[in-house]
Amino acid sequence: MRPVTAALWAAAMLVGFQLSASFPDSIVDRSSQNLSLVPRDLPQTVEFLDISCNHIQQLYHGDFKNTTLLRFLNISWNSLEEIDSETFLDTPLLEDLDLSHNRLKNLSGQRYLFHTENLLALNLSCNKFLTMTLGGEFSSLVKLEKLALGAKNISTGDFKNIAQVKLRTLTLSMEDELVYEAGSLKDVHAQRLQIAFTRNQIIDHDLFADALSLFVEVELMNLTGGYKDLSEQLRERAKIHTSHLDLSNITIDWPDLTHFVNVVLCTSLTSLSASDVALNKLPYIDTNVTKTCKMQSFSARRVVVKTFFFSQEAVYNFFINLPVESFAIFETPMIHMTCPRSQSPILQLDFSFCALSDSIFSRVEAQKTVECETLDNVRKLILVGNNLKSLHMLSERVQHMKSLQHLDLSLNSLVYDGLEECVWPPNITNMILSSNGLTGSVFKCLPIGTETLDLQNNQVSVVPSSILKLENLSSLNLNANRLRDLPVCNGFPVLIELQLKSNSLHAPSVNKLESCPNLKTLDVSYNPFICTCALRSFISLGIKSEKSNGIELLNWPTDYSCSYPEADRNSTLKNIWILEITCNAGLLAAIILCPTVIVITAVVTLCHQLDVLWYISMILQWTRAKRRARMRQVRPEDLVGIEFHAFVSYSQHDADWVHNSLLSNLEGPTGGLRICHHEKNFVPGKTIIENIITCVEKSRRSMFVLSAHFVKSEWCHYELYFASHQHLSRDSDSIVLVLLEPLPLYLIPSKYYQLKSIMGRHTYLEYPQDRAKHRFFWANLRAALQADLPNAPAAELEE
Repeated sequence: MRPVTAALWAAAMLVGFQLSASFPDSIVDRSSQNLSLVPRDLPQTVEFLDISCNHIQQLYHGDFKNTTLLRFLNISWNSLEEIDSETFLDTPLLEDLDLSHNRLKNLSGQRYLFHTENLLALNLSCNKFLTMTLGGEFSSLVKLEKLALGAKNISTGDFKNIAQVKLRTLTLSMEDELVYEAGSLKDVHAQRLQIAFTRNQIIDHDLFADALSLFVEVELMNLTGGYKDLSEQLRERAKIHTSHLDLSNITIDWPDLTHFVNVVLCTSLTSLSASDVALNKLPYIDTNVTKTCKMQSFSARRVVVKTFFFSQEAVYNFFINLPVESFAIFETPMIHMTCPRSQSPILQLDFSFCALSDSIFSRVEAQKTVECETLDNVRKLILVGNNLKSLHMLSERVQHMKSLQHLDLSLNSLVYDGLEECVWPPNITNMILSSNGLTGSVFKCLPIGTETLDLQNNQVSVVPSSILKLENLSSLNLNANRLRDLPVCNGFPVLIELQLKSNSLHAPSVNKLESCPNLKTLDVSYNPFICTCALRSFISLGIKSEKSNGIELLNWPTDYSCSYPEADRNSTLKNIWILEITCNAGLLAAIILCPTVIVITAVVTLCHQLDVLWYISMILQWTRAKRRARMRQVRPEDLVGIEFHAFVSYSQHDADWVHNSLLSNLEGPTGGLRICHHEKNFVPGKTIIENIITCVEKSRRSMFVLSAHFVKSEWCHYELYFASHQHLSRDSDSIVLVLLEPLPLYLIPSKYYQLKSIMGRHTYLEYPQDRAKHRFFWANLRAALQADLPNAPAAELEE
């Protein structure tokens, strides 16, 4: 497939793939399948159909009746001889039709074109056309933009039927032994003329003359010779309508190339470009360059050198000394570029995707690097996709380019260690450093006048606080770096646009934006947001931006989603609701503590008013007493001689309470206990001491009614003394203390240490003044004294 056909078909495929993204059956490739007819099983949704490189000889009406959505059709490299006039009646959307490399014979008889009025591109090159006479059907192609044709004879009037069609590109595929009549192209209205030659074919003089006088852009393709004739023809012409001359897929010797370029420099052509160039016979010495010219730009793409031994410096010197305003070499493996001999008029330099190193423009003299000082008119320098490594060294290479404003160093391997000072020229305003290996230290090596800075796809993890202050920086692109939080704008006082897409921001600190008073646009999309409390302020910023109030958050809310927690993964931040109560520790504490304090206060107050603690204490004592009685195992021999549940000891001043309250609630039917007390059970004739000892020995427990009078009673202390000795021989709860009135330990005289000791070790029952509590008191006391005793003898009971 020839380059013209390939280019058209590649463009069609690109558009076709884009349009077919939503329909899986919209692209059908049946090329090279030995087909003799158009397949009948094509899906109805097909938009892009390739049936090239088969053996189809004829197209019939109905071949495409089921493919009404067809837009791109490639039937090149078949054996087509005839096409039915109604073949494309059912394809009203057809835009691109490739019928090249077939056996069609008559350009004036392509009647099927009457049904292709929506065609944008038509390729009929490399068929069996003898003449270029276009039939009336071509006049219906009012939307046609690209037309590719080829015939052995081209005569005046052949193109009159497309005189009203405004083409963008006309491609003429030259046949062997072409016969061209001067002026044949005057009916063509096209912006660009492409002339594709066969191998070793020389361009027709009249054809080239018409091309230069009728078309703004002319492209010569597949040339292998005849450059001297072209150069002479260009030199002889006083007026050239063409402004852009392109050479593509050519083979040329260095002398022919330099001569041709020098001739073009002296014409009115404003642009000369060459692509896919095979260059032979390169020089050993420098080649002279025309000093002045009207040409504005020169570019070369994909130049391949076929000579092994030559002077690279001589080649570089020729190109860099061209007196043009725009100079570019793309995708060519050169490792160096020299410096012009004198002040260069070049305003724009582009060396994209070459193999340039850090030594660019410099030279070494006496082991000392000499920087280039003759490119001081350059305003735009593009060094994309090279082998540049040191940002500091690049600043030295361009330091004398005083007019430099735009510098593109993207897609290199640049790094900067922050140790050496950079020396950029003063007028750089636009700096592109994307896709390198730069870290945060790069902010110490930037032109101070930078207004637009592109650092996307680097290794920046933090913007250091101590950076070079960029007073004019208005746009900063930090997309696809490693930032974990928003940067502060201390070094960028007039920053308007900040891009932080695809970094590592989990919860941006919105308060840092307070240092950016002029910020209008912010992009933080596609970051791994953690939807917790720390993100609330950022979500509020996004919602606020929807109302056009404050900072505009680009791509909000569609491209902002949670990465954690798992339950909210992929949920947009706008739909995440984080309660303030869960994030405000003070508010949460207040909400929890206030009711708690109120409840506790209410409970304490209520307990105090209702003596709840006293009731609880009584219940616990009663429970413990019952439990001890149930758990204790009393041996029968331990109860021998025991006649009373308790011996009561009290002061005579408390006798009324003992008789009226204590005994009445413990003895008889009410209490069911046998109580021993001196008024009733002391035996006359015995001493008091003997009676006390006898009563204590006959009682299961000893009960003491404590009061201020009890403390002052000597006899009470005797009774307590004997009871405490009895306590040593029995269980630990044989002494029961009843506190009739408050009796602090400090009121007990020190000589009654035994009472203090017993009160310190034993839990005592306080007699309540509130009558409502008496029932609990007597129940507790009875529980403390209750025990299973043997029946006392009747005679003893009577005594």
